[in-house]
Amino acid sequence: MPDLFETMQTMRAMRRLKPDPVPDELIRKILAAGICAPNGANLQTWRFLVVKDEAIKRQVQVYYKRAFDEVMGPQYRTSPPPPGVTKEAYLRQMAAVEYLTDHFHEAPVWIVACLDHGKGTPNRGSGASIYPAVQNMLLTARALGLGATLTTRHLMYEKETEAALGLPLGVHSYAIIPIGYPMGKFGPVGRGRPLADIVFQDRWDNRYAV
Repeated sequence: MPDLFETMQTMRAMRRLKPDPVPDELIRKILAAGICAPNGANLQTWRFLVVKDEAIKRQVQVYYKRAFDEVMGPQYRTSPPPPGVTKEAYLRQMAAVEYLTDHFHEAPVWIVACLDHGKGTPNRGSGASIYPAVQNMLLTARALGLGATLTTRHLMYEKETEAALGLPLGVHSYAIIPIGYPMGKFGPVGRGRPLADIVFQDRWDNRYAV
């Protein structure tokens, strides 16, 4: 197993995945890592749907692609690269996003990260009880040599995709993690903006000395 910091520093969003099957043993390890994460009040209302059925994945992919065509694609084509990212790197990222869009359903395994709200209503803080688990699973996938990424684009068509996934009343999805053996290589990840640009001390106008 690689060092934790090496794992984090080389855990790229892997959007080009081979369709080769992933052993259930590895998926179990990823899920077991997910439930080691902290969650609100230790209520453990997380639920994880493992999807291998291509028919289900194809239904969701229809909306996933529609969201790209209507929203994400135009944004990529008209927006400048983020701070610290070259135009060439930004174009490579867009190409990878398009590839995942077209081949989303071919990823051999999806883990759909959900919360069971029962009769409650999701709010702004709800994700705090599921996204730490998602990060644990992403790190574990990387450590096992598997490619994965966190995607929430299906939520642009939340009702339609959750119906396609067959989620029961009160259970809502917060992310889909497509998992497979990567076509490309891991890391190192781009460093993005310098810490000095985004870390403050005590007051918003006081830069933290890093």
